[in-house]
Amino acid sequence: MVISSIDLKDGHVVQLKNGKDLVLQRDDADALINDFNFYGDVAVIDLDAAMGHTDLKGNTVNTPLLKSLLRKGNVRTGGGVRSVKRARELVSLGAEKVIVGSAAFNKEAKGQDDILNKDFLQELCGAIGKQRVIISVDSVNGKIAVHGWKETLDIPLVAAAKAAEQYCSELLWTCVEKEGCMQGTNMQAAKELRGAVKCKVVVAGGVSTVQEIAELEKLGCDVQLGMALYTNKVSLKDSFMECLDWEKVGGMVPVIAQSVNGQVLMMGYANREAFEKTFATKKLTFWSRTRNVLWTKGETSGHFLEVQKLRVDCDRDTVLATVVPHGGVCHTGSFSCFGAEADEASSLERLYQTISERFANPKPGSYTATLDDKRVREKVMEEAGELCEAPDREEAVWEAADLLYFVSVLMYKEKVSWKDVLDELDRRHKEK
Repeated sequence: MVISSIDLKDGHVVQLKNGKDLVLQRDDADALINDFNFYGDVAVIDLDAAMGHTDLKGNTVNTPLLKSLLRKGNVRTGGGVRSVKRARELVSLGAEKVIVGSAAFNKEAKGQDDILNKDFLQELCGAIGKQRVIISVDSVNGKIAVHGWKETLDIPLVAAAKAAEQYCSELLWTCVEKEGCMQGTNMQAAKELRGAVKCKVVVAGGVSTVQEIAELEKLGCDVQLGMALYTNKVSLKDSFMECLDWEKVGGMVPVIAQSVNGQVLMMGYANREAFEKTFATKKLTFWSRTRNVLWTKGETSGHFLEVQKLRVDCDRDTVLATVVPHGGVCHTGSFSCFGAEADEASSLERLYQTISERFANPKPGSYTATLDDKRVREKVMEEAGELCEAPDREEAVWEAADLLYFVSVLMYKEKVSWKDVLDELDRRHKEK
């Protein structure tokens, strides 16, 4: 699959040729990550950090933008990660995986046994977990390149990869001499690298056609793509479809629809035509095997499924669609095809959404709509006290529900979502 790259330099989104020459510059990072994340993971790379242009705290001019992007998709990040503390911070801020490069290698290596900075990597895996670690084995003419690709070590690519895989879940290989040139990558080197290790391999540098992406997919390699996307030489929708195992599924891919809150809603099948319509309309579309026709969920009922993102499983034969349902999903009227409930399962997000609707479109007699800033704060303090004084479990449940309701109203008024709060709790958990 394709991992879209957002490279940051001097506070802008950029693409460089061979890691040096500026080819293009943009300032629409939010729009880019929204588009890229629809089709797969996104890599956000701080090039200034990779080149050592940091302050005493390890920050760069890109840091505010980087932080804002980390929770806007399934993001992996790298660039100048040279300490365990920095890696932990990035994970706490929302990074799902952290890419380390220069810090992973021993510049004074004299043989196979001391290629890596093992103490650092062991501490890193202990701190954030091996599954969150990606080691970058970028190379120039077959030798490992470090420090923003300005320096080459006398360490062969394959030897470095074999040594590194015990400390990571993935290897990211950029063929530096091909980077940004749009002339194809070094396919022979990719084959050798793939054959040398068992962990996941992501190839970057020079990939410029959907056919090349499909060839690398057949080798068992993902592709991290930059220049080809920004110049519209490769489209993510075409790449997404070419990476699916159509032969294995007989031309019909199972698609599971899941709400943004994690509730499984339905399952159907999609062929190429159905995916094309989903991409174009952002409404989940299937192929009816009984009627032998294309159908968009909700085209008669109006209860369509608004697609937020698509993810392919590890075998490339099933797709998970994260959707926002507009009405009941099942033909029986139930919210999900896997349950009889008429409505979405209760959650803090559902409560918050209901409160939002009450303020946006007040119904006659709505208590929520009458709550002004002063009154809701009084109720939060009142309900907190009653919860603390609850004499038994049943009363505690009742008072806790009241408190959460009024807290949600106050949060809405302050423009704070439950996702914001849960993200902060997640950050604190991962920071320790």
